[in-house]
Amino acid sequence: MSLFSSFTAPVAVLAAALAFATPAQAAMPAQPTLHVATLDGKTFDLAAQRGKWVIVNYWATWCVPCIKEMPDISRFVTAHNNVTAIGLAYEDSEPAEIKAFLAKHPVAYPIAQVSLDQPPKDFDEPRGLPTTYLIDPDGKVAKHIVGPVTEASLEGLIGGK
Repeated sequence: MSLFSSFTAPVAVLAAALAFATPAQAAMPAQPTLHVATLDGKTFDLAAQRGKWVIVNYWATWCVPCIKEMPDISRFVTAHNNVTAIGLAYEDSEPAEIKAFLAKHPVAYPIAQVSLDQPPKDFDEPRGLPTTYLIDPDGKVAKHIVGPVTEASLEGLIGGK
C-alpha cells in the first residue's frame, strides 16, 4: 500500500461528509418577490414595479465600493424613467445610524434595511458587497453582479432597453 492510497479513503469520506453537512441553498427563483419596509416608513414591492427595470442593490455603510457606486445608481435612476432602484442596507446597525449615513450620502431611491440572519427569501445571500440584481420589466432576474456598478456599466446593461 502506498502512502498516497492510505490518504485517499479518509479524504473521500471527509469530502462526502462536508458535502452533506453544508446546507444547500435553494435556487433563486427567476421571478423573485421582494416586499420590504423602507427607512422612510413606506413599502417597496418589487411586483408593483412591473414595466420598469429595477436595480436591487445590497450595500453597507462600511463598504467603500458601495459608497462609491451609490451616486452612480442615483444618477442612472434619475436619468431613466423606465428604471427604479431599491437599496438594501445589509447590516445590523440601528436604523438611526443608517439614516444618519444617508443624510451625508443621499440617494434618489428608497433604502430598506435587511437583516443578516434573515435576508429576503427570494434573493441569494450576498457573497460580497456590493451585490446588485437587475430585474427586467417582466420581473425576471436579468443580471447578478457581485462588485460595484457604475453609471456606464448600468447604461451598457440596461441602457436603451
